[in-house]
Amino acid sequence: MSSANRGPGRGIGRKRERDVDDLPSSAAHPPSSPMASSPPMLPHDDDEDLDMLDEDNLIPDVDDLDEAAEDAEGIDLYADNFERDYRERENDAYEGVDIDDEEYEGLDLAARLDLERRLNIRDREARRRIPDAFLPDEEEDDLAHLTKQPRRRRRRYDEDQDDMDMADDIMNEELTLEALQDVKAASLTDWVALPAVHRTIAREFKSFLTEYTDEHANSVYGTRIRTLGEVNAESLEVSFDHLAESKATLAYFLANSPTEILKIFDQVAMEVTLLHYPDYERIHSEIHVRITDLPVQYTLRQLRQTHLNCLVRVSGVVTRRSGVFPQLKYVKFDCTKCGVTLGPFHQDANVEVKISFCQNCQSRGPFTVNSERTVYRNYQKLTLQESPGTVPAGRLPRHREVILLWDLIDSAKPGEEIEVTGIYRNNYDAALNNKNGFPVFATILEANYVVKSHDHLAGFRLTEEDEREIRSLSKDPKIVDKIIGSIAPSIYGHTDIKTAVALSLFGGVSKEAAGRLALRGDINVLLLGDPGTAKSQILKYVEKTAHRAVFATGQGASAVGLTASVRRDPMTSEWTLEGGALVLADKGTCLIDEFDKMNDQDRTSIHEAMEQQTISISKAGIVTTLQARCAVVAAANPIGGRYNSTIPFSQNVELTEPILSRFDILCVVRDTVDPSEDERLAKFVVNSHGRAHPLTGAGYGFSEKGQQPERTEEAMEIDGEDGPKQEGEIPQELLRKYILYAREKCRPKLYQIDQDKVARLFADMRRESLATGAYPITVRHLEAIMRISEAFCKMRLSEYCSAQDIDRAIAVAVDSFVGSQKVSCKKALARAFAKYTLNRPGAVRAPRGGKQARVEA
Repeated sequence: MSSANRGPGRGIGRKRERDVDDLPSSAAHPPSSPMASSPPMLPHDDDEDLDMLDEDNLIPDVDDLDEAAEDAEGIDLYADNFERDYRERENDAYEGVDIDDEEYEGLDLAARLDLERRLNIRDREARRRIPDAFLPDEEEDDLAHLTKQPRRRRRRYDEDQDDMDMADDIMNEELTLEALQDVKAASLTDWVALPAVHRTIAREFKSFLTEYTDEHANSVYGTRIRTLGEVNAESLEVSFDHLAESKATLAYFLANSPTEILKIFDQVAMEVTLLHYPDYERIHSEIHVRITDLPVQYTLRQLRQTHLNCLVRVSGVVTRRSGVFPQLKYVKFDCTKCGVTLGPFHQDANVEVKISFCQNCQSRGPFTVNSERTVYRNYQKLTLQESPGTVPAGRLPRHREVILLWDLIDSAKPGEEIEVTGIYRNNYDAALNNKNGFPVFATILEANYVVKSHDHLAGFRLTEEDEREIRSLSKDPKIVDKIIGSIAPSIYGHTDIKTAVALSLFGGVSKEAAGRLALRGDINVLLLGDPGTAKSQILKYVEKTAHRAVFATGQGASAVGLTASVRRDPMTSEWTLEGGALVLADKGTCLIDEFDKMNDQDRTSIHEAMEQQTISISKAGIVTTLQARCAVVAAANPIGGRYNSTIPFSQNVELTEPILSRFDILCVVRDTVDPSEDERLAKFVVNSHGRAHPLTGAGYGFSEKGQQPERTEEAMEIDGEDGPKQEGEIPQELLRKYILYAREKCRPKLYQIDQDKVARLFADMRRESLATGAYPITVRHLEAIMRISEAFCKMRLSEYCSAQDIDRAIAVAVDSFVGSQKVSCKKALARAFAKYTLNRPGAVRAPRGGKQARVEA
């Protein structure tokens, strides 16, 4: 048979049967050097060639030959070895040794995590005891990495592993109050976010609400929660002092991580409320905890980056208030393609929630907000400005934006002084970044608790010792004269002006007549006189002495600057109100210099503020009324520069009768020539400058040696009557406290006054004003007498106005009326009204014709 007919199996078998020995000698023993025509050979090992030959000369087994034959001739399904394919392989049989067939109960997640933790600890301890040679490769690398670290870092690495193990423990069990203090997280916020810490805080705060009692063993917050349910309120006030006294750790967490802690407090407050009122969720879905009595109070200019995301307490005056907007809290979206509702998604205050695809149909939208199932909350923004009395000299007042949410809406309005306890946050502002050219953040204050400030003297606190000293001082029978003598001690003379200023600082009592008609209690004063008579200096003294004062000038103030303006909010693009000087001076004093320089339209705008003490606004769709409960002390110059006593008062000043009738006291200041009085004035000026020098004491001069100060004769002579060291003068700080105490604590009543005397005086003044052509006397001047008598009563801290107070008030009203008349009829009027001003002990009469001049350091 030819080679072509021979099967491939036999040919292959003979080829592989040839051994190395059958090869030619040239093949078995290759030459030591290659032939000239051969390509260069690479160096190699002979063993490698033998291995390759062994692989090529292997004799195939029978199965390989049969498979090769089947490939050439076709597949024989009934070959001799076909049964072998269905035999059971020995390798498929496993031994029953070391197989655990025992059934175990399933583990829950907590038990499984605990078991894995213990196994990890065991493996790590065992790994430390095993030499490096017995560790797997990857564990050797890890251990080598550890051994290369410094000793301090390796100890820190082990401590971190222990902290992770401790965190696993915390994930599963609650902590004690002592263990809660040991923060085992990168930050306090991360620590509070742990589930076990969350449960521990909730447990401790719940015990605080249910177990805290007062000195009479009454449940404090149980009573507050019952009151909350009775009025259907939404907020629960919690005192920070109570929390610090009972749970100091919670108070510390609250001050430094208020956002997360207040969420827990709100949940617990709702749970405790449901214990008293099980169906209260039908009224309010949430109860908000309001933190009161935060011990540390900052000014707006003291807030820094260290206070970010912390609980702070600030005070100020509301200058602007926006409208109320619905703000998204939890939002749901509807997919327009498949109709499924997605959410809810928590809406952050800074970042708008946006979804990219639908989880149901995997489409990319569009999506619409489901307004029916979306949860809203009320939102309002205030602008809080520093109180006028707290701004350092020469500085501009600063302001902050305050966000009001939920039931805090409309808790304050422009012009009111409030205290805000809230979270100091940063807010992204694209306009601010573009302006500065680098990333900076604006700051806002998210209010948690808002209360109107009843302490009018910001930064001033009356202690019990101060109150005892004030009450002791009020028992002095000459207290009224001492108070008047202590007003502006660096200014010589001006007894009538000092009396009027003292009356304005103390003020009367505001009342409500029948029909809820408000009657003002503040006393308005107008100073009119020659230049250089200390009018502006007296206004500056009132600004420093009054508990709350706003200073403005007639030339630099407009109508909206004094009352209120309407401007567009740059963030919301809506019209908002911004209070002016009269609004900011609510429950204080508004000082207006150069009152005559105002135009008629601007003066007309303050008519309502001076009498009704309100400002009505009807602009840009805003119709509202602002409070302007303040006294107005104004200074003006006469026409032509100097006062002309030969013409009536109304012709000496460019003020209309309506505005003049709103001033309770008119003080005319004249600069007359009197040689003896001018000499005393000059001595007072010289000694005043000497006393004001920082290297000298009050009323002292230098000796010849220049070391020991000694009293000068001029100082002793001047100080006898009008000097700043006259007997019985009240220190200025004590005087401020005395005025504050009288305004807050004293509300005198008119009791058994001589009505016939007041009626006769009013009738005589109206008759004489008509005959002389002076400014008209109206009912407002009769009410002014009542207010002045109440102010004199406040100086004595008395509860009832006496006949002496009425006599003093009549004297001030008569002197104001007579002093404003022209010189031709002044003496006749003085004699006509002598029966009202003479023969009374302690009557205060304004000096007329004497020297009135300004002396200041």
